[in-house]
Amino acid sequence: MQPELADVARLARRLAQRAVAAARTQDAPVASLLRAHLGPQAASLPVASGCWPAYEHLNLQLAVDTWLAAPGRTHDLAGITWPLRQQPPGLADLLAGGPARGMPAAGTGSVRTVALPAGPGGVTRSCVEWGLYLVTSDGQQTALLLRPGGPGSGGGRPELVLEVAGPRQRDIDAVLAEIRKLTVTRSVFRGQVIAFGADVFGPGHTGPLTFLDRPAVPREEVILPSGLLTGIEAQVLGIARHASQLRANGQHLKRGILLHGPPGTGKTHTVRYLLGRLPGRTVVVVTGEALQTVREACAVARALQPSVVVVEDVDLIAEDRGGGQAGAHPLLFQLLNEMDGLAADADVTFLLTTNRVDLLEPALAERPGRVDHAARLPLPDAPARRRLLRLYRGSLDLDLAQPEAVISRTDGVTASFMKELLRRAALRAAADGAPGDADGDRAAAEAPAGAAAADGAAADGAAADGAAAAADGAA
Repeated sequence: MQPELADVARLARRLAQRAVAAARTQDAPVASLLRAHLGPQAASLPVASGCWPAYEHLNLQLAVDTWLAAPGRTHDLAGITWPLRQQPPGLADLLAGGPARGMPAAGTGSVRTVALPAGPGGVTRSCVEWGLYLVTSDGQQTALLLRPGGPGSGGGRPELVLEVAGPRQRDIDAVLAEIRKLTVTRSVFRGQVIAFGADVFGPGHTGPLTFLDRPAVPREEVILPSGLLTGIEAQVLGIARHASQLRANGQHLKRGILLHGPPGTGKTHTVRYLLGRLPGRTVVVVTGEALQTVREACAVARALQPSVVVVEDVDLIAEDRGGGQAGAHPLLFQLLNEMDGLAADADVTFLLTTNRVDLLEPALAERPGRVDHAARLPLPDAPARRRLLRLYRGSLDLDLAQPEAVISRTDGVTASFMKELLRRAALRAAADGAPGDADGDRAAAEAPAGAAAADGAAADGAAADGAAAAADGAA
């Protein structure tokens, strides 16, 4: 390189370095805002930080709003902007004027919000995703930053971070502690029936937590053999009804109830009936792909007891470990740990359902304190099928002159098949234009195909009776 060109290159580098240094000495908009609020020593103030799982976003927002609304407390809210594809700044970065290493500093802008489910029926509430609260309380200034967690936080699951800056460490620690307590006491989950979506903890937080209407199933619509429903009610509703007395007598309240049997025999229907008889109890439903959220479901139930955790198709996570590789069922271990880890006086009910009790891990099915009561829901016998026939006929325009013929031809079918049978009969009656007994008989003639499938499920259930016997005896 010629001497003249080398001098030009050195000069260009020096000019660039001076420009960066000058930029670093200038206050970014957010830093100026914080300095004006907290004083010239803002960059040296202590910062306390707390994390919440993403599904608690609405509850955290309610807690922050409640804390801000205290008498003698005022605040301003500012939005935060920062360059895309860069690590979002924390409150310490903002106090210092921007991220380290010369990265562009954050500025002020519109407050980013998101509408989150807040109750059944599609109710939503707007929550702050990124916001800086400048708070004055009894003459003392503090700053709160509500923001998403950075990459890798929360074990790969989305988190929310609340950071607090102020003059004294003990004061900002107290703010975080109070807001954390308010997150529980103000929780919108309390007394509701909620279900986690399969993607609620996945990338982008795209699968929202769902609020469900509490079921209302009359007892007369739960058609089970005599005494079976009474035993289930005693373990679920009876303990709930006498919780105070049992606790005073030193008896444990946590319990596990396992409902098993062939598909279509009414396990989910029975669970719906029980939930309708427990108004005011927090219910967390975990099923399908959301089974991976067992830990989070139990955390909500533990915080908001008295509560119920419904785990449907528990065999999907609790298959016998003897049939697979060591450590092949981490969700099973999580479920067992959660059931074992609750205090004896924790008022939490686990309602578990399965079609394949023979696949259940013995440690789940045989140990009192995990499953205290197991009930096998069988295929409906003739008296039960008569009751089902009356129930599902309802207001159907269908005349069955010989219902016993239908009863006899449906031996071995499930309750759900009986419902489908009457739907088909009603459809035939509508097509014929003259409803009559033949419609029911012709629909019943299709029962053997359904019955064959049910018989196969019944055989599986019969083979599983021995596997459930220990749990039944434990009750």
